[in-house]
Amino acid sequence: MMATDSGALVLFSGGQDSTTCLAWALDRFERVETLGFDYGQRHRVELDCRAVLRDKMIEARPEWKARLGEDHTVDLSVLGQISETALTRDVAIEMTDGGLPNTFVPGRNIVFLTFAAALAFRRGLRHVVGGMCETDFSGYPDCRDDAIKALQVALNLGMDRRFVLDTPLMWLDKAETWELAERLGGEALVETIVEHSHTCYLGERGARHEWGYGCGTCPACSLRADGYRRYAAEKA
Repeated sequence: MMATDSGALVLFSGGQDSTTCLAWALDRFERVETLGFDYGQRHRVELDCRAVLRDKMIEARPEWKARLGEDHTVDLSVLGQISETALTRDVAIEMTDGGLPNTFVPGRNIVFLTFAAALAFRRGLRHVVGGMCETDFSGYPDCRDDAIKALQVALNLGMDRRFVLDTPLMWLDKAETWELAERLGGEALVETIVEHSHTCYLGERGARHEWGYGCGTCPACSLRADGYRRYAAEKA
């Protein structure tokens, strides 16, 4: 299929950032499909959130129903098999000697985007949307804007296409990400993200906080909680 500007494929994990990116894409493109990856992550519960989120987002903005297309999942368990990280092993989260948290899965975003581009090629979708960000993040090198731009060049050369890797959250902090969700889908979308998305690295779904479910202490929970508090304070 020939790619057109009217279609997008969203890397949709079931977390806050990817849900906001899905809303961003639905607000802009005529046809939007979603893609999730099972790579042996400890927080695999995020994959269980995806179907509910898709349904709830349509409830928040019924006009999105006509734009939301197929959902795809890809088994990338091999990535977990070759990774010795706190996201793919039951070990404590800590900083490494190299200055990165041991939640960094080397090559993860590069692999994700490459597989996404291959699927987008087949599905005739020009835009690939991801929630990478280098404002409020854990320092992962494959979340940086330079890395994404370099990969876009490589994918375009290697597949002879003109893919666009869209990263709408790249220069937003977490408070601004919450604000973007509200602008796109109102309070209904914010509540959907709070109640049904998953961010916690440990996969905790027991405790319900004002910002959603999670352990409350891992780096992902800390970023999400701090962003929500700043977002709520600005609204007060």
